[in-house]
Amino acid sequence: MPLRYLAAGLALAALAAPASARPVSYAGGWTLMQDNNGMYSSLHAHYSPTATDSIGLYVERNWDMDQTFTGLQYNRLVRRWNAPDSQGNLYLKLGAGAVDPFEDGDTDLGSFAGVAADWETRRVFVSYDVRARDFGADESLSHAARLGVAPYVAEFGELHTWAMVQVENHPEADEPVTVTPLLRFFKGPLLVEAGYTLEEEEFLLNWNWRF
Repeated sequence: MPLRYLAAGLALAALAAPASARPVSYAGGWTLMQDNNGMYSSLHAHYSPTATDSIGLYVERNWDMDQTFTGLQYNRLVRRWNAPDSQGNLYLKLGAGAVDPFEDGDTDLGSFAGVAADWETRRVFVSYDVRARDFGADESLSHAARLGVAPYVAEFGELHTWAMVQVENHPEADEPVTVTPLLRFFKGPLLVEAGYTLEEEEFLLNWNWRF
């Protein structure tokens, strides 16, 4: 990821007021989500009319394919498991829109579908995400998994810190499997993640702001 985009992401994170990374907020809530990896950067702004649904704008700039997807994304909380000391979630994600390749100027239709699951306690976090997409010339199936550990248990309203490892599989990429150690920090409505992808020697910066 070029340094100018890393700098822009840091500036946006700094301007955001003190978020959870989940794609569905509380009823009536808005969320801004910005993610990066070695292949693409994305921005998702969504509104949750209910506690189980959200819909909003999704924009993804693919650096490898030199194209941009712009469309709507719908998220559904399919199932939530609450236990005394843990919580699990299962989400469905659907998107459709336009793909603008920068080589010939033509516009194609694009779509994607994904499933995401996570489970966490106050000490341990695990997640898995799979997404199939058809962005014109870019048809792919990707996977991502995370394992995280909290070095300390923070109380409500305090700064929460997680040390995580993310493993991604993009079969069509030059580096099909990548490993990214990262740190996650969140307090109130702001969440920021910073890491480094070992195989691609790229910095990772993600942020989420819920309001």
